[in-house]
Amino acid sequence: MALEMTIPSPGESITEVEIANWLVADGDYVEKDQVLAEIDSDKATLELNAEAAGKVKILVEAGSTVKVGDKVCTIDTSAKAPEGQKAKAEPKKEEAKQETAAAAKTAEPAKSEAAPVQSSSNYATGLPSVAAKKMMDENGMSSGSVQGTGKNGRVTKGDVLSALANGTGAAAPGWGGREIERQKLSSLRRKLSQRLVAVKNETAMLTTFNEVDMSRLMSLRKKYKDAFEKTHGVKLGFMSFFTKAVTEALKNYPNVNAMIDGEEIVHHRYADVGIAVSTPKGLMVPVLRNAEQMSLADIERNIGILAVKARDGKITIDEMTGGTFTITNGGVFGSMLSTPIINPPQSGILGMHNIVERPVAVNGQVEIRPIMYVALSYDHRIIDGKDSVGFLVNVKQMLEDPIRMLTGGKDADELLLNL
Repeated sequence: MALEMTIPSPGESITEVEIANWLVADGDYVEKDQVLAEIDSDKATLELNAEAAGKVKILVEAGSTVKVGDKVCTIDTSAKAPEGQKAKAEPKKEEAKQETAAAAKTAEPAKSEAAPVQSSSNYATGLPSVAAKKMMDENGMSSGSVQGTGKNGRVTKGDVLSALANGTGAAAPGWGGREIERQKLSSLRRKLSQRLVAVKNETAMLTTFNEVDMSRLMSLRKKYKDAFEKTHGVKLGFMSFFTKAVTEALKNYPNVNAMIDGEEIVHHRYADVGIAVSTPKGLMVPVLRNAEQMSLADIERNIGILAVKARDGKITIDEMTGGTFTITNGGVFGSMLSTPIINPPQSGILGMHNIVERPVAVNGQVEIRPIMYVALSYDHRIIDGKDSVGFLVNVKQMLEDPIRMLTGGKDADELLLNL
């Protein structure tokens, strides 16, 4: 019996997807629930899983665009598994079982026959970390010229340094001649392009800037980071402070957390904060639901989970929709200043940048302080200059005096005087 495998609906409003990659070959025997292919929609990368065990026949080539409901392969459920096939059917699950067994039997002597090397490849395999990518670009190294030794085969900064030391990091092919290379835009990249152009054409976007003295935050983090990790089981970063400051400032400036719907302004009494994440597939913005109710530890923990899912292609569409405000951090790539683009239909986005020691005037004296420039891009149709500047100043005040995050953005004197 031939079971037809069709493209399931990834989510509302999505009518077509792209077969990014087949993870099995035509004629392979597959097990039920085995991942057959990676599917790119205009919002996320999804997986196509086998609905039954059998022999697969691929009907659509990788790179093809298909509509939701189209038949892309069939599975002959009457076919029998080849000898030894079941042991290889689901590598990820088998690897987990073997790793568990290996940990429990570390003292067991080696067998006469070497066990086959298990593949741990996934979406991260061969892809460089942010630091590694920056170093590879600076040295003209191609993406496939460095062998990754990090988790799941990811290329680390140490791998790049090792390749440079050994002279194995070859420059990108074609450089020095007149060659060109063409690459088809993914569905996600095409949709992102359309949305970015639409924002520029359909909103009255402006950007306001300010600077944040990071001395207090850096001191606080340095003093308590070990105790924080020991207590909460998660590392303390700057993103949680920025997210917390944003959620408090949104309460004071509700228009920044609103959006236009036709001829109405929709105000949200909650803060669903999107955190922009750079992934191999393109920019994705996972959303922290009700971030205003989260502690710093909750924010760090949830950002970590969502970021890993986004980079590994496991993020769902529901986890990337419905945000009311976005934070993006170009500082991780070395950006000093930028004008971030609004993530529609939201009305505001905060841009973080790198921290640089700069001379500043403090009480009439010049001091060297760690300074970060911050930017707020906003839709001027709904947010006036007073609100945009006031919001960014409020965020700045809470970052420079973190206790304000517990007092609604006010200092102790303002609370005392009921101002």
